[in-house]
This record gives sequence, structure tokens and C-alpha cells, in this order.
Amino acid sequence: MDIGPSTPTNELIQHILSRYHEVHRAELPLLIELSEKVERVHQGDPGAPQGLGAFLRHMQGELEVHMKKEELILFPNMLRGTSPRLLPPITQMRLDHDDHAETLGRLSVLTNAFTPPEGACRSWQALYTNAKKLHDDLTRHIEIENDILFARFENVIERSAIES
Repeated sequence: MDIGPSTPTNELIQHILSRYHEVHRAELPLLIELSEKVERVHQGDPGAPQGLGAFLRHMQGELEVHMKKEELILFPNMLRGTSPRLLPPITQMRLDHDDHAETLGRLSVLTNAFTPPEGACRSWQALYTNAKKLHDDLTRHIEIENDILFARFENVIERSAIES
């Protein structure tokens, strides 16, 4: 699906839910499991990721809380129409997104920029490939929400405030 500024709000929200929220929920547990396996098997290797599984678990918890706020509060209100009452939750979601961006930076550090060492086993390679996919997916997810969905509502609310 080609997502852009002209995508209707209901389609945009449905895309976010199916392409990102559902995918994060499906892939993160597998990524955590794989990370814990690699950490356990390669615990004596100085190049092995240390604490990546725990970090991903924390990330999963933070992301789940954020997605629930969108699903239960923000998105349903957006589907009802534009209102100045949307500005505080949008502002909070943007702050959460800033935190997620910092988390993604830390993920890159923990995985050596998603680059396994020479001779890494297939599990280790798969871990870093899938961690990179999570990074890229979450980055795009945030961009769509910030630059298209949230901006759409902020712009309409700002224009109506100016016209009033």
C-alpha cells in the first residue's frame, strides 16, 4: 500500500495497525527468544550481545503501552474527527516517539550497528538481521505517524484556530 498525505485517515490508521502494531507484536517475542538463545550459547564470546534480550523485553513493554494508548484512545478519537482535544495525546505520542528513537539508537549500539562478527552462527546473523528489520520498521512507523497522521490533525486544528 502506498501511504502518503492523501491516504484517508481510516485507511492510514488501519495500515498502521496491521503493518506495524500487529507485526511488532508478532516479531518482538521471537526476536527476544532468539536474542536470549544467542546470548546463552555465546556467553563467553566478548563480541556477543550482552543484555540484548533484557533490553528487547523492556522495549517490548514500552512499545506495547504506547500502542495500546494509540489503539484505545488516540485512534478512535481521530476517527471521530478533528478536535483541539487531540493535541495533548498527539503531543504525548510525539514525546514517546522521541524516546523510541533513542531506544533504536541503543539497539544499534548493542548489535554493533546490526553487524555480526566474522564467522557468526546463523542464529546470530538472523538475530541482527531481524533487529535491523525491527529498527527500520519502527523508524518508518514513527515517520508515518509523526509526518502524516499527527501532522494532518495538527494542521487542521491550527488552521481552524487561526480562522476563529
